[in-house]
Amino acid sequence: MRLIERLREDVQAVLERDPAARGALEAILFSPGMHALWMHRLNHWLWRANFKFLARVLAHLTRMLTGVEIHPGARIGRRVVIDHGMGIVIGETAEVGDDVMIYHGVTLGGTGFTREKRHPTIGNGVLLGAHAVVLGPIVVGDGAKVGAGAVVTKPVPPGATAIGNPAQIIFRESKLEPVEA
Repeated sequence: MRLIERLREDVQAVLERDPAARGALEAILFSPGMHALWMHRLNHWLWRANFKFLARVLAHLTRMLTGVEIHPGARIGRRVVIDHGMGIVIGETAEVGDDVMIYHGVTLGGTGFTREKRHPTIGNGVLLGAHAVVLGPIVVGDGAKVGAGAVVTKPVPPGATAIGNPAQIIFRESKLEPVEA
């Protein structure tokens, strides 16, 4: 029963955050981002159960079908919405919290060649704008926003907004004032 509840949660998240989704059936049939997330959940389970090769094969097939590349080792939270998923890359040690909104072309990429943590950790309620690039083992705090096209290589505090290349922090919601860069 837990699986059905999670699937319903995902459909509801799409309906709440994607104005183009006009109903549950439409969300289920025409949301490649949701399809990629559902397949990732299976792939992640296989990865953790030590069926790593099968997980990688299915992840590769999912990428070909949806345009979304999520490594089976990545940890993805609940009610994540991937809108227009084409070109999204989420690396092996990336962690994505609950209620995150990810637009097309986002990269959660690694730095370094070690087998240790090398991809970002994205907090709860984060918005990642189109073509944002977040690199390295950094944290994007809860409720933060990363603007379209931003290149983030340093931590983003909770509630902050990061824009530009290289990304600059321009606003913290909790203080309602500009932040010095």
